[in-house]
Amino acid sequence: MAKKKIKEIIEEIAFDFMTDNGLELYNVEFLKEGRDWFLRVYIDKQEAAEDDYVDTDDCEKVSRFLSEKLDELDPIEQNYYLEVSSPGMDRELLTPKHFEKFTGKLVEVKLYKGVDGKKLYEGVLVGLVDGNVVIKDEDDKELMFPLDQVAKTNLAVVF
Repeated sequence: MAKKKIKEIIEEIAFDFMTDNGLELYNVEFLKEGRDWFLRVYIDKQEAAEDDYVDTDDCEKVSRFLSEKLDELDPIEQNYYLEVSSPGMDRELLTPKHFEKFTGKLVEVKLYKGVDGKKLYEGVLVGLVDGNVVIKDEDDKELMFPLDQVAKTNLAVVF
């Protein structure tokens, strides 16, 4: 089964349940590791306050729901392990919605190829603008990186 289709199936069957529980689907991965397949579902709070995170009860609730629905529909041919978790504090920003949601937050931008001898930049996310990841560095200088040159953009974890 195509990975894209699995993601669409999960989005379709989980949408109402997630919405009713104040949650949203952050990402879905269907991967083979060794000889085992893993269906990883990452969930987040819809409109989370600064200190409001997905907890184990949320993950368990979604896991039970998805497990029951997936057993009922049986859309995946091979055996797999279902894992439901938070995307984590250092979550990768994957979609335009993620970039919009985390505008104003501190991020790390990792590049495929170095610019001015650096592959890692940190700054406050301005947003995803015309296909570019835009941040402001510590000197309040705006830096722009074409999306096709960005390996990853993650929220920075500050303690």
